[in-house]
This record gives sequence, C-alpha cells and structure tokens, in this order.
Amino acid sequence: MTSINFNSSASAALQTLSSINKSLEQTQSSVSSGYKVGKASDNVAYWSISTTMDSDNKALNAASDALGVGAAKVDTGYAAMQSAIDVVNEIKTKIVTATESSTDKSQIQLEVGKLQEQLVSIAKGASFSGENWMVNNAANTGTVVDGFVRTGSAVEVTTASYDIANNALFESIDPTTGVTTGGILTDDVMSVNVTDITTNSLATQLSNVDGALAKMTKAGGALGALTTRIDLQTNYASKLSDAIDSGVSRLVDADMEEESAKLSALQTQQQLAVQSLSIANSSSQSILRLFQ
Repeated sequence: MTSINFNSSASAALQTLSSINKSLEQTQSSVSSGYKVGKASDNVAYWSISTTMDSDNKALNAASDALGVGAAKVDTGYAAMQSAIDVVNEIKTKIVTATESSTDKSQIQLEVGKLQEQLVSIAKGASFSGENWMVNNAANTGTVVDGFVRTGSAVEVTTASYDIANNALFESIDPTTGVTTGGILTDDVMSVNVTDITTNSLATQLSNVDGALAKMTKAGGALGALTTRIDLQTNYASKLSDAIDSGVSRLVDADMEEESAKLSALQTQQQLAVQSLSIANSSSQSILRLFQ
C-alpha cells in the first residue's frame, strides 16, 4: 500500500543519510584537527587521561627549564671553586719558595697578598640569579629543582641541595673593606704571611693551606656530583616528556590513513543515500498519475 501521509522508504533513507552525515562530520573533524578524541564527549576516559598527562608534561617541561637555571648556578659555583683552587695552589708555591732563606720574603708576601685579594674577588663574583654559593651569608643550603613527580593524585617538585655552610669559601665578606670571616679560606689561607717568620711557621702555614685545598677539592667534588645529577635528570626529563607525548598521541591522535579511507567511504555512502532518498521521494509522485 502506498500512502501519501507516510513514506516508509523515504523515512528509512532519511535516517540512513542522517547517520552517514553524522559519521562524516566526525571524520572530517578528525581529519582537520588530527584528533580522534578532541573533547570529553568523544571518549571520556581517554580525554581525562590525556588532559592529566598533558598538564603533567607541561609541569615537567617547566621543571626542565628550572633544571637549566640550577645547572647554571652549579656551573658558576664550580667555576669559582676551580679558579680558587688554582689561586690557592699558587699561594702554596709561594710558601714553598719562601722557605728558601735567600728569597725576598717581602716581595713574595706582596704576591701572596694579591692572590688573597683575587680569592675575595672570585668569591664575590660567583653569583647567579642572586645566589652565591661561595659566600655563605647565612644561606646554609643551596637548592636546585631536579624533577616533577606524580604519585597517584599527588604531585611533587623534587630538589637537590648543596651544603653551603660547610663548603663556602667564606662565611661573609665585608662589601666595603673586603675583610672575610669564616669559611674554608679565612683562617688557613687568608692569614698566610711569609714575611720575617721561621721555617717552622712556614711549614705550619703550608700544612694549613694543604688542609684548605683538601676541603676545596671535596667541595668541588660535591658540585661535580650535583652537575652529574642535573645532567642525568635533564636527559631523563627529555626522554620522559617524549614518552608522555607518545602516550597521549596513542590515546587521542587520529590515524590519518584510516580516517582518509573512512572519509572516502562515507562520502560515497552519502551520495548513495542522497540518491536513495531521491528515489524514495519520487515514488510518491507516481500517485499523481492515478488521478490524471
């Protein structure tokens, strides 16, 4: 029976066309955006995971940037410590030279004094971003950001530390006079004086300078270990960031080959559905012939 009130063929064709158009719209969106999960309604679980991972990756990248700042602080400290070791070694040679009775100790002391001034200059100049690890100034501990960690729902920024209190060249430096107090160098190196003193006193000063060098070597080793840790963490953070990007990509990125094939198929289906709807609608027109 043919009815002018309801055309079942046209209705079925219209539903098919509507479904195809909806699928075509989704596929075109995936092709244009590159995402198969672009919003929560596409896949709630994957969208939620990818959003969290994207947020964590941004935090990880920020931590990596902070690692760069930390590396610069450590490198500044290490450069200062290495330079100070070179100067103290030079002072050590001056003491050894002064043990020879025929040397002009006043001239040697003049050189030692300049070397001591250089140590103060090195320590004062070892500042990066407002921090100076060579002069304690009651800071006691230097810290650098070395990572970002998520444990379940909790997040944490991790840090590495450097013992300024025990490794600083000086406890403090008077900004006007340059007079130093405390630290590795003040008592054992800055007090060196080879003028008119006995060989035994020179031997004691030489021993004191050797002790200071041992402490400086230990401090330099601590800075080197911190540099190694930062370098390792930087490499790890880079690999972890890439892994997170890859994981997110697997969850939400569209397979462009698959989407292209799907798009071509849906476009063909759309054309056939339009023709089917046209045929279904034309069947109603045949009823008019009955009344001619």
